[in-house]
Amino acid sequence: MKNITLKQLRAFVAVARTQSFTEACVQVHLSQPALSIAIKNLEEEVGGALFSRTTRAIALTPEGEEFYPVAQKILHDCESALDDLNQRFALNRGRVVLAAMPSFASSLLPGIISQYRTLYPNVSITVNDVIAEDVVDMVRNGQVEVGITFDPGRSEDLTFTPLFDDRFVAVVHPDHPLAKSCNIPWQALLKNDFITLQRPSSIRLLIEAKLRQLGMQVLPEFETHQLATIGRMVATGLGVSAVPSLCIQQMRELGAVCRELDTPVMQRPVGVVMRKRYPLSTAARSLVDIILGSANDLSERIKL
Repeated sequence: MKNITLKQLRAFVAVARTQSFTEACVQVHLSQPALSIAIKNLEEEVGGALFSRTTRAIALTPEGEEFYPVAQKILHDCESALDDLNQRFALNRGRVVLAAMPSFASSLLPGIISQYRTLYPNVSITVNDVIAEDVVDMVRNGQVEVGITFDPGRSEDLTFTPLFDDRFVAVVHPDHPLAKSCNIPWQALLKNDFITLQRPSSIRLLIEAKLRQLGMQVLPEFETHQLATIGRMVATGLGVSAVPSLCIQQMRELGAVCRELDTPVMQRPVGVVMRKRYPLSTAARSLVDIILGSANDLSERIKL
């Protein structure tokens, strides 16, 4: 690899274009001795003369003619790359790819993205709305820079920064007798036809494990893969359910009502997952700052 500098290439291109050392000096902001040294060093590196000099004129050698368009392209590509890099650091350009579990992606994330776009309108954002377990996998595999999901537990390769605790709420038909209560005990909820997510949903597994500790058992009447389906089935009068409070707005839009659920209270942290030892891009870091700065507001928005 030849030890050629951008300064040398700029000097060469300027002289080749103007065919004048004097004019080239002005263009590249170098003194004539400095320009001559740059050309001399470049010719030593490539192994031969690039210019034919006489007392009256300066012209490119055949080798110089061949090299001239190459040098122009190198400078153009380098300047374009540096400009692109500068624009990305200045957040005038760039792209953020993140993953978020659907309950967050459909409820709280749009507001965050709106804030971000107001500040950085030229940065594009790609959202992967996938189940909580897949969010963790996508971050771990480097498919996304940032993930928003439930606390994945202790990990050697991931960091988790909590935003708020997502509490489970009861979902019932507006005309159901339990809808008149402000707080519904789990024991009362489970006496009704229960609708839940299918295994291996983390929500299903958490509910079963917590209730098992208290000697209660979930015997679902209906099982489905989607929380939206649960909401529609409850609104149709097929049964009752329990969902994270992130889904309150979705359940209401589907025609169901939500009530506080206790005895026991079930909750788990929701937060931002990132890879350890891998710095975020400037664009992703700015998005994370907005997310973390919105933690209190996000917590308030999921309360009944």
